[in-house]
Amino acid sequence: MVNKIFLISVLIGVPLSVIGSIMHWPTILMFIVYCLTIVALSSFMGRATESLAITTGPRIGGLLNATFGNAVELIISIFALQAGLVEVVLASLTGSVIGNLLLVAGLSFFIGGLKYKRQKFNVFDARHNSGLLIFAVILAFIIPEVFSLEMNDHKTLTLSIGISIIMIVLYLAALFFKLVTHRGVYQHSNENSHEHEEPEWKKGKAITVLAVATVAVAYVSEHLVHTFEEVGHTFGWSELFIGIIVVAIVGNAAEHASAIVMAYKNKMDIAVEIAVGSTLQIAMFVAPLLVLVSLLFPDAMPLVFTWPELTAMVTSVFLMIMLSNDGETNWFEGLTLLAAYVIMGIGFYLL
Repeated sequence: MVNKIFLISVLIGVPLSVIGSIMHWPTILMFIVYCLTIVALSSFMGRATESLAITTGPRIGGLLNATFGNAVELIISIFALQAGLVEVVLASLTGSVIGNLLLVAGLSFFIGGLKYKRQKFNVFDARHNSGLLIFAVILAFIIPEVFSLEMNDHKTLTLSIGISIIMIVLYLAALFFKLVTHRGVYQHSNENSHEHEEPEWKKGKAITVLAVATVAVAYVSEHLVHTFEEVGHTFGWSELFIGIIVVAIVGNAAEHASAIVMAYKNKMDIAVEIAVGSTLQIAMFVAPLLVLVSLLFPDAMPLVFTWPELTAMVTSVFLMIMLSNDGETNWFEGLTLLAAYVIMGIGFYLL
């Protein structure tokens, strides 16, 4: 029944998005249409991810979901950079980090925990990801901000470019470590629990659905970007709030839906891989790539965040590490993450 509702939403929402953008329908109306269409499309991305996870395993399934989901974020950010909205892009990257660690993981832990008293996931992956989170967010994001206090804009941009290249190389090395040299070395006993299941879609169809849904989401998202200014004026939202909360939630709708579904089905290895893996991909690949891409536009983007953004990301990382390093979770830990997200959302709204 739910799948039929999402299918109808896509069949109605995508044509309405195209027609509305051509006919220049009211901005607020189109903002709602775009957001609902992206959420509906994300459900197909979630189903495709589940099918791939059954056939390829939780690591690759979660990685594919994060990659296709973050492709939307990357496309939105490139359009925003082209429009000179550097602050919005940095804010959306911040929103993706805290959104994945607090909102996506929090909802997954909470909803899964309502059904199962204890849910386990691969503790070795959790500890491996913890080290990368500390490197990517705490080290690589804080260094440019601190050093920029003693540098001019040119040196700050040069430092950002150097850090970006290093982060991309390390991210690719981390994938090689997890998927090639140490694949199966730190396998959790629960990781094989899905092998007897039949995937909803075969691998080829699932990848095709992921690709088509990503293209459709990219189209809708590109038009969504142009509604932000008027929507912000109408509701009294700042560019910071739009970037951190609105863009991040809509841009990462695919991860939200997929991770929650996986947690509800007690497939926590996939849920955690989506939430944390997507965060690492944003911090170690998407953000550095955007720094390099921004060199093609008049306004280059240094990897320098504001102190409220850095504080939000650092505290999110520490909280996630503290709650996930034991390889177990429950509904109360999920509620704790959600509470932290709401507190930060209120703070950024008041800014």
